[in-house]
Formats: sequence, C-alpha cells, structure tokens
Amino acid sequence: MKGDAISQSKAALRLILVGIIAMATLLSLGWFGGYRINTTPSSALGLWRAQPLTRGIRVGDRVFICPPDNDVFRLAKERSYLRLGLCPGGFGPLIKTVVATGGQRVGIQDFVTIDDRPLANSPIANLDSRRRPLSRFTGGVVPQNFVFLHSDFAGSYDSRYFGPIPLSGVLGLAEEVLIYAP
Repeated sequence: MKGDAISQSKAALRLILVGIIAMATLLSLGWFGGYRINTTPSSALGLWRAQPLTRGIRVGDRVFICPPDNDVFRLAKERSYLRLGLCPGGFGPLIKTVVATGGQRVGIQDFVTIDDRPLANSPIANLDSRRRPLSRFTGGVVPQNFVFLHSDFAGSYDSRYFGPIPLSGVLGLAEEVLIYAP
C-alpha cells in the first residue's frame, strides 16, 4: 500500500513536470515565433503576431515596440500602465499605431496635432484613473529614427504622455490573429 502511494505520487509529479516543460516550450516557441497575447484595452484583447519588417516604418502602421528602459517607463510600470514582459527593463511590448515619424511636428494642447492637423481620439488627460498627475509630452519635431505612437483608446498610455520613442525598439508590425474587441 505504501509503495503504491509513493508510486502514484512520483507519477503525478512526473506528469506535472512534463506539463510545465510543455507549457514553457509552447511559450518559448510562441515568443520566438512572434506571437504575443495582449491583455490591455489599448488594442483588441487576444493573440497577435509580430510580423517582421521588410520596409521602413510608415504613418498608419500598427507596431509592437519595446519601450526604452528609462525613468519614465519605470514609473509607468510601477503605476501599472505597462505590463511586465521580456523587453529591456522587464516591460511588455506595446501595440500602438505610428501617427508621426522623424521630421513631423507634434503639437500638444487639449488634444494632439500632427503637422497642424488634429489627431482624432487624442484628448490629453491630466490625471490617471487613480487621480495621480500624468506627465505630458511638450510637443515638437519628432527626431529622426523615432516614432510618435497613439491608440484610439482614451485611457491609453502612449506618446501623448511619454513622447516619441526610438525605432530601435520596434519588434515588427502588429497583426491580429485571434482577438476580441469589446
């Protein structure tokens, strides 16, 4: 009887270990295959794929991008504006739409303008959902090799608040695979 219980415990432990290894393998293959799960409301929830770039970034492209590891993004992670992930600094990649590239002029008032044209769905909030003050980008010309990012979701943490970020963080174009948009 005692031997049967030990044998069953070892079998259960082996099964759990095989399950953990299988899950880790699937997650690794998914990550290196470009698949990501989005759990933030800034873009549709679900499974996305980072398509490799075969051309330069253009306005209108929806991209996966790793934010730079700096004080602004460390505070954003601390305040839970960003998810944890495998980007430098432990950040999860962002899914955002490129609305301006190097050389374009961004204005920030109560909303965003790009080259003096209003950007739809771009009101600027002064406080986050917990009533903490939000920093805001002051506006200016987007530097070369940087992009200004936006999401139509009103509560999105995007370039309205952190400014342009380097193209070097782009992981690829964001492609919907299996999504749910409430």
